[in-house]
Amino acid sequence: MLEKLMPKSDEFFDDFDKQAAQTIEGARALHSLLTDFTDVDRKVKAIKDVEHRSDEITHKAYERLHSQFITPFDRTEMHRLIGRIDDVLDLTDAAAERLVRYEIPSSTPEAVELSKLLVDSCLVMQDAVRSLRTIKKPQQILVACKEVKRLEQEADRVLRAAMAKLFKSGLDALTVIKWKEVYDLIESATDRCLDVANIIEGVVLEHS
Repeated sequence: MLEKLMPKSDEFFDDFDKQAAQTIEGARALHSLLTDFTDVDRKVKAIKDVEHRSDEITHKAYERLHSQFITPFDRTEMHRLIGRIDDVLDLTDAAAERLVRYEIPSSTPEAVELSKLLVDSCLVMQDAVRSLRTIKKPQQILVACKEVKRLEQEADRVLRAAMAKLFKSGLDALTVIKWKEVYDLIESATDRCLDVANIIEGVVLEHS
């Protein structure tokens, strides 16, 4: 009976890995779409499909968390980690969806740059997530967390410049509002990557 209550730690870490992999797939698909703004409906649907697959992984991760009596680290932090990784792809999907819903006709260099920073953030976030398996060797994890923070700060800088350019562009107000929302959603996805990194950093500092 006791054996059934003990956690299969690898399964928890597998869940995190699978979630992180889906965020990378979604971010890359958004970056590809904004770089080559063709066949938009199909590409946005593909991102939605990734988001649906990720939701299934997230649901299973929550189920595992609530069914296991013992967890590798604090249950509340695990719950937050699952949720924040899921948020990254939710926001990525929301940005893609707006491109169709608002009938945006073409991309912008700023959207491409922001989406590239999101891809980079997701890749480094995945490194931090994977390194949780070796939590007793914290240096690699803390380096990855620091890099996620740097990328998020860079995304903030790009967002501010993009907004300034947008408001000076002379575009009609509706177009400005549309792009402002898309930019905000992509940058918010990098914020969630930072949230993930902050949670992981806290776990590492507590257990190392």
